[in-house]
Amino acid sequence: MESVYRQDYQHIDHLIIDGASTDHTIAEINSIPNRVANIVSEKDKGIYNAMNKGLQLADGEIIGILNSDDFYNSEDVISKVVAAFETTNADCVFGDLYYVNQEDTTKIVRKWVTGPYTKNAFRKGWHPAHPSFFVKKEIYERFGYFDEELQLAADFELMLRFLEKHRIAWSYIEKPLVRMRLGGATSNGITNMIEGNKECIKAFKKNKIPINPLYTVRRLVPKLKQFF
Repeated sequence: MESVYRQDYQHIDHLIIDGASTDHTIAEINSIPNRVANIVSEKDKGIYNAMNKGLQLADGEIIGILNSDDFYNSEDVISKVVAAFETTNADCVFGDLYYVNQEDTTKIVRKWVTGPYTKNAFRKGWHPAHPSFFVKKEIYERFGYFDEELQLAADFELMLRFLEKHRIAWSYIEKPLVRMRLGGATSNGITNMIEGNKECIKAFKKNKIPINPLYTVRRLVPKLKQFF
């Protein structure tokens, strides 16, 4: 939350979707002085259901999504993103992401350097880091929200659908926009990795996009590069 409040861009509509948590989340939010955020605290049916609630409630023209373990890398991230939208006429803007130590967030463990999109890039294992993926609200309204049938890879499916299927205009910022503490749903354990890969394959089929027979192998290559 603090990384949102520290942004130097002034026109931010901060919407917090809380799944009726029983910890001190809401109290912590309310204790922050002079901070404005719209809070929705109610039961949801999973992370992508919560995200869909947020997308439909959001008033802004540009939407970015941060999970609880994510934070913006610097105070000018939103300013850079808005500038990219304004100067390129893009429908979406994405950048890089750093995975950081859970306790010491100054310690970078992996670097997700996305690189620019090229045609059929998803079939080669490429895709943006979702927390660094900003999209115009009108694109969600035209092409749909997160597919809640998917438990781990609905963000992948959405980006695949927008970029590969519908060919929306994009802009890439060659800088880290977000830091993510290690420990997210798809970064915990071999089982989740296998299930995530299965859902990615299902995403191709849902969108009737041909898939490379070696896709699961090619998908590993960009991830291995993150360590070097």
